Amino acid sequence: MVADIAYLQHSQQQISQLDATFALQRSAFAANPMPSAEQRIQWLKSLKELLVEQQDALIEAISQDFSNRSVDETLLAELMPSLHGIHYASKRIRKWMKPSRRSVGMQFMPASAKVIYQPLGVVGIIVPWNYPLFLAVGPLTGALAAGNRVMIKMSESTPATSQLVKDLLARIFPEDLVSVALGEAEVGMAFSKLPFDHLLFTGATSIGKHVMRAAAENLTPVTLELGGKSPAIVSADVPLEHAAERIAFGKTLNAGQTCVAPDYVLVPRDRVDGFVSAYRDVVQRFYPQLKDNPDYTAIINERQLARLNGYLQDAQTKGARIVPLYPEAQGRRLPQSLVLDVNDDMKLMQDEIFGPLLPVVPYDRLEDAFAYVNARPRPLALYYFGYDKGEQLRVLHETHSGGVCLNDTLLHVAQDDMPFGGVGPSGMGHYHGHEGFLTFSKAKGVFIKQRFNAARLIYPPYGKAIQKLIYKLFVR
Repeated sequence: MVADIAYLQHSQQQISQLDATFALQRSAFAANPMPSAEQRIQWLKSLKELLVEQQDALIEAISQDFSNRSVDETLLAELMPSLHGIHYASKRIRKWMKPSRRSVGMQFMPASAKVIYQPLGVVGIIVPWNYPLFLAVGPLTGALAAGNRVMIKMSESTPATSQLVKDLLARIFPEDLVSVALGEAEVGMAFSKLPFDHLLFTGATSIGKHVMRAAAENLTPVTLELGGKSPAIVSADVPLEHAAERIAFGKTLNAGQTCVAPDYVLVPRDRVDGFVSAYRDVVQRFYPQLKDNPDYTAIINERQLARLNGYLQDAQTKGARIVPLYPEAQGRRLPQSLVLDVNDDMKLMQDEIFGPLLPVVPYDRLEDAFAYVNARPRPLALYYFGYDKGEQLRVLHETHSGGVCLNDTLLHVAQDDMPFGGVGPSGMGHYHGHEGFLTFSKAKGVFIKQRFNAARLIYPPYGKAIQKLIYKLFVR
């Protein structure tokens, strides 16, 4: 009882601090509503230097939260894209900030028009647990490049990383520029209720609905980076070893705990056995053993592990054939498994899997594969494996998804010059690169006249001859 009271008091203190920090940042933004390019570049330079300097501590904290996270995966999927994104934005901030000239119709001359890109104000960022560094730093980079103040809510599922990120960012940024909030779900909900000028959420679709509902009370615009069941389609003639290797990379990275990981694979019916064999060979080459293998990332916590084991049990009960690629788990290192003979009644075919389980769905014609994908909620990513350019074009035109890789997985997310975001149930809005700058900016249209005003010709009283001439010239 005493512990419960203490917990509630602590949570209330955290929530009260959110309000105070928001007011502080709102006041600071009012005092400096258009930071210079030099200021923004310096902010990003400080962030980059911090990440390079503290990379070992960040790697250790993330691995502690996972019980084991591959050092190389943290370098490849968290630090490297974070640093590249900062570098990309820093080099382009001046160009992005330049007003954009726009044309003016002849009937409105003499005049000029332009669009200026103005910071929105205070931006909120809600970070998930699966990539706690990259999914904090990526949005932070875009928000700072656009000149905003930023509040970040880290995940309660990564306590070591969340605390370290809070401590490190406090070293280089004052609280009125960047602040980090910690706390459980009730703090996260209070965070989403703040009247931000923009709110970016990355996480589960079910939680995204609550975040959007809370933001709607303040008419806060949202960017939702959700997930869904991202399919991989294997063509009738692609070499199976090519497809299996690239799908396995996307599914084994971070033990499949990636929003754009292949969630299931569609394989021509007569190639299923060949794919299973090729996939098994690749995964066992990547990870010759599970036990004490530092390269094999663990599931984040016991709750997620129980959820994934529940999917396997449910599928097996309903007639699926499980093909485990290793004899047994070690701690939270859950073995990669293929799941055959699946159907829509199984939970792993209804929910985003977010783990090392890969259902294999047979199809007869490419049209059937498209129909299967299109009959389900639009995914965050779609992967197609086949070298026929006509079929590639059909994939792009006949399916919908947030992004696509042809003959690869995951790597479209790491391209700084492409927008990243979902569609429909997999999210809304974009960020990364220039799209991130635009998301966190107000594109403000400006129409400019000087002393001479030709528009006086159309002022009331109406019915003048000059007005009739103007209508003849322009209403046609």
